[in-house]
Amino acid sequence: MTAQAQHHPSDRPFDPASILSEGLVERIRERAAVADRENAFFDEDLAELRSCGYLRAFVPEEFGGLGLGLSEVTLLQSRLATAAPATALAINMHLVWTGVARLLHTRGDDSLRFVLEGAAGDELYAFGVSEAGNDLVLFGSDTEARPGPDGSYRFHGRKIFTSLSPAWTWLGTTGLDTTSADGPKVVYGFIERSRGGFEILDDWDTVGMRASQSRTTLLQGAESTAEHIVRRLDPGPNPDPIVFGIFACFETLIAAVYTGIGERALRLAVETAHRKTSKKAGGASYAADPDIRRRVASAAIAYDGMLPQLAGIARDLDDGVDHGSLWFPKLVGLKVRATETAREVVDQAIRVAGGGSYFAASELGRLYRDVLAGMFHPSDDESAHATVANAWLGPV
Repeated sequence: MTAQAQHHPSDRPFDPASILSEGLVERIRERAAVADRENAFFDEDLAELRSCGYLRAFVPEEFGGLGLGLSEVTLLQSRLATAAPATALAINMHLVWTGVARLLHTRGDDSLRFVLEGAAGDELYAFGVSEAGNDLVLFGSDTEARPGPDGSYRFHGRKIFTSLSPAWTWLGTTGLDTTSADGPKVVYGFIERSRGGFEILDDWDTVGMRASQSRTTLLQGAESTAEHIVRRLDPGPNPDPIVFGIFACFETLIAAVYTGIGERALRLAVETAHRKTSKKAGGASYAADPDIRRRVASAAIAYDGMLPQLAGIARDLDDGVDHGSLWFPKLVGLKVRATETAREVVDQAIRVAGGGSYFAASELGRLYRDVLAGMFHPSDDESAHATVANAWLGPV
């Protein structure tokens, strides 16, 4: 993808605490344990995030938003994830759509302008793309997109992992039009919750990321009006900017969430090492134990490696840097590194903390369960390695 370099908000200093204050972060952290225990949605978090303008992060200032770029929003999402990974993961889906809308807007494409305008009015956008058994993701769909005579579409299918299920006001989704004369086409459209045509199953009872409430959504003729159909693309890999935008925002923001999980786990490991004492060592702090010190150091080295890659890719996306055919390998590499490294850091922190972290009420125990979700987000490990291999070795 080639984009014009431009001035963006990361050219000025940004402190994520200016939006996510210490008090707000602590309140969200306290509620995270309750939401996890009760398998409940993060209603109170959402209300406070709305109040501080979080849903408007990507919305340009002239639209009434905060006017931030990916460089700033990744910092915000990492900070939010240190308090409540499930809240951050679910909010990611709204930020993907608003981030894509912003990216297209900066390139002179206003096909998603209504998303920016809606987000400025605190509408909440969810991501309804994933389907069981569909590893094509953006490049194909098992959902039927049935065209209407007025340019509208009705969607019939089953979408999984639909985060924000209890609260979204708009669902961005995809389906396959096989009946039009120029078909098949992958259709991208937005469905308004108030218009109905869908059923949300109460089936989210998972090991981790419970507060995200990423329930299954049955599309039963849900209509996207003509003005909210944003693309009709040929199936398969496609150079359309919306495909790149979704991929870029999704992978980068996912990496930000898991970077935050890694940061929190590392800090908890340090706190535990200083708090615990060893009777065998005459009451000395675990922080003086050479094995514990090595585990904390290993976790810190791994965590440090995540930061420059995340910051560099977010900055390049903001600046419109052209990495050509290497963009997709860079993005999948970032996602895999962030999710796998976060899991490594959490594992080391668990070993430092000991058996207390095995209890469900333990924050580290919750992070251990939450971080497992990283392996399921696209691109998974196998797909990512295939993408990178094709970039460097050529297709088989």
